[in-house]
Amino acid sequence: MFKIGDIELKNRIVLAPMAGVCNSAFRLTVKEFGAGLVCAEMVSDKAILFKNAKTMNMLYIDEREKPLSLQIFGGEKENLVEAAKFVDKNTTADIIDINMGCPVPKITKCDAGAKWLLDPNKIYEMVSAVVDAVDKPVTVKMRIGWDDEHIFAVKNAQAVERAGAQAVAVHGRTRVQMYEGYANWDIIKEVKQSVNIPVIGNGDVQTPQDAKRMLDEVGVDGVMIGRAALGNPWMIYRTVKFLETGELMDEPNVREKMDVCKLHLDRLIALKNEDVAVREMRKHAAWYLKGIKGNATARNQINIANTRDEFVELIDNLVEDVEAKQADAAQVG
Repeated sequence: MFKIGDIELKNRIVLAPMAGVCNSAFRLTVKEFGAGLVCAEMVSDKAILFKNAKTMNMLYIDEREKPLSLQIFGGEKENLVEAAKFVDKNTTADIIDINMGCPVPKITKCDAGAKWLLDPNKIYEMVSAVVDAVDKPVTVKMRIGWDDEHIFAVKNAQAVERAGAQAVAVHGRTRVQMYEGYANWDIIKEVKQSVNIPVIGNGDVQTPQDAKRMLDEVGVDGVMIGRAALGNPWMIYRTVKFLETGELMDEPNVREKMDVCKLHLDRLIALKNEDVAVREMRKHAAWYLKGIKGNATARNQINIANTRDEFVELIDNLVEDVEAKQADAAQVG
């Protein structure tokens, strides 16, 4: 267990803030699998200030998700501060996180996201302004650097700490790497050794054993899991259990996976409406179906499904098909 400011987390496993994925439906599902903290997908400071309808919906929090961290991004101090104040006073988020790691050009060209990684002074100025303006604890999510020639992770984390942030999450890749190559855990370790606030490690945690290795070898206070949890909230559950007991729980069977896929779909429908939810759920279905024999046909059919009933029928058919084949194989065996 560790604390971020005065917010107590029941374990060291944190769901990463993934754009286009971490809405309330997904976060709640992962939370129920045991995550100590879930993070919302990043929202633009300007969109908050303009009260953009889609953005306002993105600020929705189900009380069952808490504790929750809500992430904002921006390039101009005044806007970022105003957006943070809005989140502070008008949402039930427990923590305000500042995005300093997003590598995509449309974010970095606005002097936001990973662009900050080039300037520790800007980091100090921006983060301290937000910390001074809000009551909730402020954290930062960053990458180790812009590229191999500009890895200022230690200086940047020290600037974050000096500015009054309560924790820093570090993804062990540079901006140029995007999501390719390997995460550099050694630099995360350097960051951990150079600051006194909690450090959450992120990058290449694919299994419960990876999470334990990161905690043991890097010495981080928490482990942030992102892509490994897509379509696989069991990764969170299995990791929490492994860290608590040393026992590696079984992977879910097909029916268990598809039951959660349907639950996720229904939550998304409640959040957004059937038409939008079914379309958005197609990418999640591909993740849930990963590793299941014969999933290509089901995936292709799901990609043209337009209603909940069509979607659920395809999933149920797949489960029956897989279970029938398993029963036949068992008889033959």
